[in-house]
Amino acid sequence: MVDGRELALCGIIFCTLAACTHRGIPTPLETVSATSTAAESTNSADARQEQATTDERLLMVEKTIVDRGVSDERVLAAMRTVPRHEFVPDDYLDSAYEDHPLPIGYGQTISQPYVVAWMTELLQLEVGEKVLEIGTGSGYQAAVLVEVDDIEVYSIEIVPELAQEAEERLTRLGYTSIQLLESDGYYGWEEHAPFDAIIVTAAPDHLPAPLVAQLKEGGRLVIPIGPAGGYQSLWRFVKENGELTAYNLGGVSFVPFTGSGVGEPEAIPLP
Repeated sequence: MVDGRELALCGIIFCTLAACTHRGIPTPLETVSATSTAAESTNSADARQEQATTDERLLMVEKTIVDRGVSDERVLAAMRTVPRHEFVPDDYLDSAYEDHPLPIGYGQTISQPYVVAWMTELLQLEVGEKVLEIGTGSGYQAAVLVEVDDIEVYSIEIVPELAQEAEERLTRLGYTSIQLLESDGYYGWEEHAPFDAIIVTAAPDHLPAPLVAQLKEGGRLVIPIGPAGGYQSLWRFVKENGELTAYNLGGVSFVPFTGSGVGEPEAIPLP
């Protein structure tokens, strides 16, 4: 049974709702509906934006990587997967999927997509191999490496700010297996040596002896070498019977190698 007080309360509620409707004020149900519609609109916009960046990435791979000769399907799959726009500064988001390097601060760059794919392919990685990257930068190359057959990736960055930003970015994107170190990459990472492959993303003016020493028998080293602001070549070295076989792959342009190691004498002459 409903007593008088309950009837009166129901009447108040009814009148209040009626008054709201009469005055053009949204009722609670209308407010919930409007909020739901706004959320759906936002989600739809986010989905369209995500699809647009995916389409850009896939087109980038076909037009600037596949068409230029990179054919390793594992590398191509990694390039199609890693969201490059997450690794570039906000000011350059519109250029994230263009085939050229972009500045990331502190005098460093994120390499052009084709070069990232090409250098990754040159490593000729096998499932589960251990790779050392010198020059983490934004973390993009490390993310590509770890997408290739569950590669074990170790990466060194000399700029403290970039090292911290890369760690936060890679963690946010789920690349938590990558081991990062803030240090002078010239000397490698002896604690985890030897490595099946080493990739260097900045150009020293000579081949660093510590990196060669940390390369496993049968290991591959891909590195640009040349003076800052001068002619640089991309080299691929293979360690066979304790000796290096060298392949000069032509001219490239990378930011210069930094750190105390660059002052070391040239211990390993190039052919």
